[in-house]
Amino acid sequence: MASPPVPPSLDPLSPLEAQLAPLARLPRGLWLQGLVNSNGLLEPRLAALEQLREELLAGALAPQADQRWPVGHPALPARDCIADLELAGYCRDQPELTDLILRSLLWHLDRIPDFLDRGATELQAAQLAVESFRADWSERQGELDELIYVLGELGDMVKNCRWDTMRGLLSNPGWREVLRIRKQIEHMPELVNLIRKLGRARQTDEDDDSNRVELTIEEEGQAPRPTRRQVCVPDLPGETRGIKRSGRIARMLPCEAALLLHPRLRLVWHARHFERALLTYDEQDHYEETRDLPAPVWRPTPQRAPQKRLQMGPILLCVDTSGSMQGGAETVAKATVLEAMRAAHAQRRPCYLYAFGGPDEVLELELKADAEGLQALTEFLGQSFGGGTDICGPLARAVDKLHETNWRAADLLIASDGEFGATAELAARLQQAKDEFGLYVQGILIGDRETIGMLELADHVHWVQDWRRYGSGPASPQPLHSKSLTAQYFPGALRGNDAVATVDGKSAAAAVARGDGAPKHS
Repeated sequence: MASPPVPPSLDPLSPLEAQLAPLARLPRGLWLQGLVNSNGLLEPRLAALEQLREELLAGALAPQADQRWPVGHPALPARDCIADLELAGYCRDQPELTDLILRSLLWHLDRIPDFLDRGATELQAAQLAVESFRADWSERQGELDELIYVLGELGDMVKNCRWDTMRGLLSNPGWREVLRIRKQIEHMPELVNLIRKLGRARQTDEDDDSNRVELTIEEEGQAPRPTRRQVCVPDLPGETRGIKRSGRIARMLPCEAALLLHPRLRLVWHARHFERALLTYDEQDHYEETRDLPAPVWRPTPQRAPQKRLQMGPILLCVDTSGSMQGGAETVAKATVLEAMRAAHAQRRPCYLYAFGGPDEVLELELKADAEGLQALTEFLGQSFGGGTDICGPLARAVDKLHETNWRAADLLIASDGEFGATAELAARLQQAKDEFGLYVQGILIGDRETIGMLELADHVHWVQDWRRYGSGPASPQPLHSKSLTAQYFPGALRGNDAVATVDGKSAAAAVARGDGAPKHS
């Protein structure tokens, strides 16, 4: 039994289906508006919509494109409007933003009949539709510029949040503080380079002079080597090899000796002997000798060679938010947080923040470039620092974080004025993490003098001495580089071979909270 014929509307080769072919290549979010839009005919509209989307994703509009759509008085200048606003540059490899712009364009073009109903001419209606689209995206363009200025690139920001949510975030008063901090980063190139080198997930081509290992390198040289050889001794009785002419009578052939018996030929013999032309036996002997000859050898040579520098990978931040950080130091600390998030966003790596103040005052925040992460970052940067200083809590949490699989290749960055002290137990845990995971601790000292607390914890300290230039308020108290004062106010901060603190983290935190000297211990 023959199968029933395929209805014409379901035949993929039918003209009815051919005009809808671009829908198979357009995203689903453009289907409805592309089908029901009132501007132009369906087939050229879908084809031109697909072409325009491809050009936007490529980042540039074609100079001579098919103008079959949009239609209107003399060629509705929608493409010219997109070109004037330079929206194609924002849309490169950004399908979500591209589809949003196209949906907005379709919506504004659909308002042309409304303008005609209000008494506008066809030319005026077309101009009003395009100008409303221009006004809408001129405002959004400024918002996109702010996001790119802060984040470095959009990334998945548009994909992971609604536009109204983004606009609400950008209108937040704290966003002004974010922009101010971002502007300050431009004056801190050393800080930017330091943060971008954190992490140990990828090897670079640069040598790390601070990390050298003992290597055994084979080097080529020469050394005397005993060699046995045979030495031939000509004319020494031994092996007879043939006949030759010489003047040796002892090896003379008998035919030459016969010449001596003839009265006249004996003169020929004397002539041959004088000329060393007698026929003689060719004999030689040989012996073996041992000589020391130079020969190439490979000698193992121990050397301390620098390893290749590692970068990329997760970032752990411990940022001091105590009262002593107010003013310019607070700005530098906030700039550190913002630049760490920018680097993590641009290089697609995780970043985790521990903002610490007094005892049990620890704010944990994973810095992500999405709506929630940017909102949390805005709230953090908009706050003022205050309170005491206790680094034991956040440092212990950061060490615990390293035991998680996704964070083992992380580096730790501590940004503070150095007015803190870690206990001996916590310092030992940090050193164990360095030995076990290869942890590298980078310190950013925001103050006038090096402090004992920062020097003991960090492998390298980046000293920001001009921190006052970034603040607008009164200067904060200066850290004191004094071992006696450090021992009094920061229990357990000083350790050595002769003096090892025995107070634990809880006792130290309680002492800091009370404001008294070091707690009594045995």
